[in-house]
Amino acid sequence: MGIFDKFKEFTNQVSEIENHLYSGKKDFLEIYERNAQLEQEIEERTNELNEANRRMLTLQHIWEMMNSSKPLSSILDTTVNNLQGELGYLHSCILQRRNDENGEYFTVMASSNGNLFDEINQHLETPINTQRMNFEQASIIKAVLRNKEILQSTDLRAGLNSIAPDLPEDKVEELLSETACRSFMLVPLSKMNHFGILIVLSQRLEATEAELDFLNIFAQQIELAITIADLFQMVREQAVTDPLTTLYNRRYFEDSIEKEFTRANRQKQPFSIIGIDLDHLKQINDKYGHVYGDLAIKQIASVLKQNARSIDVPARIGGEEFDVLLPGIDSKGAMIAAERIRKAIEATPIETVGTITASLGVATFLEHANNVEELMELADQAMYHSKRNGRNQVTLATPISEVSWQEVALNAFNDILATGRINVSDEVKHDLTKKLQMAIEQNSNPKDTLYSVADTLATTYNPLHTLGSSKSKVIMATTLARRFELEKDDADKLRVAMLLYDVGNLMLPQEILQKDGPLTDEERAYIENHPRLAAHDLLEPISNVKDIIPIIEKHHENWDGSGYPNKLAGNDIPLSSQIILIIDAYFALTEPRIYRKALSPYEALDVIKADANKKWNSTLVNEFVKLIEVELRKAG
Repeated sequence: MGIFDKFKEFTNQVSEIENHLYSGKKDFLEIYERNAQLEQEIEERTNELNEANRRMLTLQHIWEMMNSSKPLSSILDTTVNNLQGELGYLHSCILQRRNDENGEYFTVMASSNGNLFDEINQHLETPINTQRMNFEQASIIKAVLRNKEILQSTDLRAGLNSIAPDLPEDKVEELLSETACRSFMLVPLSKMNHFGILIVLSQRLEATEAELDFLNIFAQQIELAITIADLFQMVREQAVTDPLTTLYNRRYFEDSIEKEFTRANRQKQPFSIIGIDLDHLKQINDKYGHVYGDLAIKQIASVLKQNARSIDVPARIGGEEFDVLLPGIDSKGAMIAAERIRKAIEATPIETVGTITASLGVATFLEHANNVEELMELADQAMYHSKRNGRNQVTLATPISEVSWQEVALNAFNDILATGRINVSDEVKHDLTKKLQMAIEQNSNPKDTLYSVADTLATTYNPLHTLGSSKSKVIMATTLARRFELEKDDADKLRVAMLLYDVGNLMLPQEILQKDGPLTDEERAYIENHPRLAAHDLLEPISNVKDIIPIIEKHHENWDGSGYPNKLAGNDIPLSSQIILIIDAYFALTEPRIYRKALSPYEALDVIKADANKKWNSTLVNEFVKLIEVELRKAG
């Protein structure tokens, strides 16, 4: 082979190698480009995934807050801050649509942290967060609410003019030149009757489709948060307000007065209670119907709202009875407030009914009593004094030092134990006498001592006696005394009689009291004689309870004359004796006995209602049933 042939062969080999190298380079470049493309796609997908995770985290935060029953304002503040912080928006806020006698307007309900509003506020007389934004001037926002679609815009000037129309033009230019914002989005919150709008400021010119989808979902979550918060608020209000008047209810009032007592007792400051009772409600109901009775009740509620300070607590206690708690007010100020309420009630006639009036009573902590229970009792007594003395007037309570029924009862128990005529052990007698003497000497918590002594004595002849029922019986008797407008002296006698009425049982043989079978005629005679035993053998020698004896002696007489010991009937039986009989029967029915199980409260009421106009008059039955049903509803 010649040299030229060899050179040609070599050249071919070089070309072949170059072709291989070029082909490999091309393959390498293709692989490189493919890898670079894959890395870019991975980065994009990672960013999308991170964005999705941030959005999911934001939605999760909203969901957690919705389940926390936080106030709506707190939920929305956290929501807009999460939207800004986790998703990188410059600013976000929620405008609420409102309406009043001057027309529709917007207010800022929530705004994320940041300096945007601070910068705007520097150039406004009124901070934007507290401004009333004219609905008609916010044309862009109106259009979004009407179309119910998200609007993205780069017209920052129009957006700024919608939320701050009073901002001077030079300041608008200054803010636009300094801001990093390039677009804004308006997201309608329109599911709840056009609640408002979510505003988002972004550094990006355009939002992605995924971002807009997320904002739609985000808006739905805000709307759901608003719905749940409104439901929580409604439930809270229903739990503490009276549905007819929207005043606070008895439970809230009692909680409020306990809190005020704690504060006032610690700081040694007064507070007052005004008790209010609508006059002649029964006559209004009978003559015009219950609709007009309800109007009268609502009218008093309206007067109380108009005359209440922000810290006062006006409440409907039940029926036609109202109470107002006046924190920090002494009796002089409370009497002025009560007279103002009385005049306002009288000065506001009701359609068809005409003028209505109310009877009011005032009691003040530290001036009239040193504990809540006695203060409430004194306010009620003062109110019923107004009612008994002509109605449509205000009465100031009598100080608790002048209310001596507790002292009468303490001394009566002490004298009964000293006689030695009751069947109790020496140990029990010694312990109770010591407790009574301590209460008499120290004059502290006499009621607690009285209830404890009465419960202990009842347990000696009835081992199944429910501890604490003595207190419940006295409270029920007091409430019924108020409803039947008993004079204060008569109500005090009833309280003492309620504690002492069954003390005659302590003179009966145990084998009769706890017998689980039918009684013989002789044994029944023993039982039917126990009111006389209690009234005469035990109580007659005690000088300060002589007025109590007729009440106790007749507390087993029936309305139809079938009771004992004297077969009295109808109005020959003192009302106080009837009250004792019905309360005693209710507790006897709801407590277990050796020969039967306890009835439920409602079963006991059925028994009592069945004996209306037999054992007790129907008016008393109706009032007692209403009293127990209210207590059962309060207990849940």
